[in-house]
Amino acid sequence: MSLRIAVVDDHQLFAETLVLALEQEGYPTRRFAVPLRPVGAEGLLTEIADFHPAIALVDLDLGPFGSGLRLVRPLAEAGVAVLVLTSAPRSQWGECLLHGASRVVAKTTALHDILENVGRLSRHEVVLAPGEYEELVEQWESSERAAAELRARFAVLSTREQEVLDQLMEGRTARDIAQRWVVSEATVRTQISAILGKLEVSSQLAAVVLATQAGWRLRRD
Repeated sequence: MSLRIAVVDDHQLFAETLVLALEQEGYPTRRFAVPLRPVGAEGLLTEIADFHPAIALVDLDLGPFGSGLRLVRPLAEAGVAVLVLTSAPRSQWGECLLHGASRVVAKTTALHDILENVGRLSRHEVVLAPGEYEELVEQWESSERAAAELRARFAVLSTREQEVLDQLMEGRTARDIAQRWVVSEATVRTQISAILGKLEVSSQLAAVVLATQAGWRLRRD
């Protein structure tokens, strides 16, 4: 068996386990070191291309380097079958398929099942169940629409309201904020009320939870 396999994963133990298991199956396998800083993907892609893999196992979260999604389309367009391994929720998997991934599997998947997927890819067999592609893409698109709607709520907050929300996320009360900014507590409460209305929530806690879920942060230019 001469099909080469590239493993791109920043978790050393997990990656080394994959390499060992794949080599025991007879696949020439190499783990590629992931840069420990957010740089372009060109260098890593060149290293992988020089190895001439038929299959690449790519982690979606590559730590400081960034998303493994940046590698998927170039590899797929080069004729490499990409098996994405991820801890991300299933609602995000469809984006990987749209970028050309052959299949996405959870990193908690049993090693035997990962090897089985590799075997199918090596034999050019179908690895997605009927309708699975459409289902995952629809889930991702639905998730993106919901995220866009959520971001739109925060976009209408005034600069001052954003600053108040940031203070709430820091765990400060209306009284704390008023004392900190030397304004009346009533003024801060009016701003909080405006925030709750625009975010369509009923409490300060719910506003903080929503901001956390949305990944919202105050821009400090």
